[in-house]
Amino acid sequence: MNTLDLQRRFFAEEIQVTSNLKSPAVVDALASVARERFLPPGPWTIRGEADFQAPPRQTADADPRHVYHNIAVAIDPSRMLFNGAPGVIAMAIDALGVKPGDRVLHLGTGLGYYTALLANCVGPSGRVMGIEVDPELTAAARANLASEPWVEIRQGNGAEPLSETFDAILINAGVTHPLPSWLDALKPGGRIVLPITATMPMMSPIGKGPMFLLTRTDNSSDFAARLVGFVAIYSALAIRDDAINTQLGQTMAKNPFGPVKRLRRDVHEAGPTCWVHAPGCCFSLS
Repeated sequence: MNTLDLQRRFFAEEIQVTSNLKSPAVVDALASVARERFLPPGPWTIRGEADFQAPPRQTADADPRHVYHNIAVAIDPSRMLFNGAPGVIAMAIDALGVKPGDRVLHLGTGLGYYTALLANCVGPSGRVMGIEVDPELTAAARANLASEPWVEIRQGNGAEPLSETFDAILINAGVTHPLPSWLDALKPGGRIVLPITATMPMMSPIGKGPMFLLTRTDNSSDFAARLVGFVAIYSALAIRDDAINTQLGQTMAKNPFGPVKRLRRDVHEAGPTCWVHAPGCCFSLS
C-alpha cells in the first residue's frame, strides 16, 4: 500500500470515528475513492470548522494528501462553491443505509465525488442517478464517472418528473421542503436525506438548518422523520418556496429541531404539532 493509499485509509477511519459511521461500506468508499480526481487541479482553496467568518485558505501545494481531511474544497472559488465537508455528507450517506444493488438518486452532484462514494456502496449491481443544475459541472461529473457504467449523470434542478423508483435519495443542497416527485419516487421503506434550510439576504446563497432522514412507511402519505445533523449548505436553485422559507426562519428561531417525528402529506389544518406546515407537506412533532 503506497503513502497516498495509507492517507486515504486514515482519512476514512478518522471520518468513521468523528461522524460515528455505522456502515463499513461507506468507510471503504472513503478509503477507495480518489477525492482529488473530482476536484480542480491543486493547490486548492479549502475551508474548515475554524474558518467560520474567515476567508478561505490555500493548500501549500498540489500534493493530494492535503484533501484527505474533514474540510470543504472549492470546486469553483469564484462562486464560493465547495465540495462539502466529508464528515457531513458521509454521515448523510451512512444514514441512508445504502447497500449493494440499491438504486440511488443524488441531487447536487457537483463534480461527482459523493456520487462516486454512493456508486462504490451500491456496486455494479446497483444504479446511481446524479442530477446537477450547472451544465459545466454536469459535463465534468459525467466525465469523472465514465468508468462506472451503473452511474448516470443528468443536467437539471431536480424538479423534473422521475420515471423510476429508488431505494434512497440524497439531496445535496439546501431546500425548503421535499418535492412530491422525490417522495413519490421512493419505494416502500425507501429513505431520503435532505437539508431543510432557511436563508436570509445576507447569507445568500448559503442556508442553515436541520438535515432530516425521512423513511417511507406503509402509508404513502406518512414518512417517519429523524434528525441527522445541522448544516450550512449551498441553496438549491429554483425549487425553494419563499413562503416556506419565511416560516422556517421563524420556526427555527424559536424551536430549531422540533423534535420532528414525521412528515405528513395528508390534508389537515395547521396546529400546535406542526413544526412547519405547508400544503401537502407538514413536518410534524407527533
